[in-house]
Amino acid sequence: MDLENAKAQMRKGILEMCVLAVIAGRETYPPEIIDKLEGTNLFVKEGTLYPLLIRLKNDGLVDYIWREGVKGPPRKYFTITENGRKFLKELTDSWQELVHAVDQTMTGIQAQINEPGEEPEAPRPLNIEPLPPDA
Repeated sequence: MDLENAKAQMRKGILEMCVLAVIAGRETYPPEIIDKLEGTNLFVKEGTLYPLLIRLKNDGLVDYIWREGVKGPPRKYFTITENGRKFLKELTDSWQELVHAVDQTMTGIQAQINEPGEEPEAPRPLNIEPLPPDA
């Protein structure tokens, strides 16, 4: 099994939910979304974010408005729609169920994986950039 592909699929699956959650917090523009995700150790690049935002807009989950920038050109600020809030709620509920199921499955497994007396490794930051299709 290809571990990197499995990780990429997990990252791809949670990116949409995380971006919607950031936008649901307040009206925001893409660089703020990237900063917010980086602040939680979830890393995303503009080349991944912009197509996702377009897809969310086309699906009616987010909307945007142009606002004049204090310094520089106007910026596209995104807001979540009512359909987006409902979709995020459903994704969040599904995520919580999944986390609970995985936690139940993994209980006790970690002790079997680690050698006796060995401390488990600290989790590394999660890079949510999907791998290129040819990887």
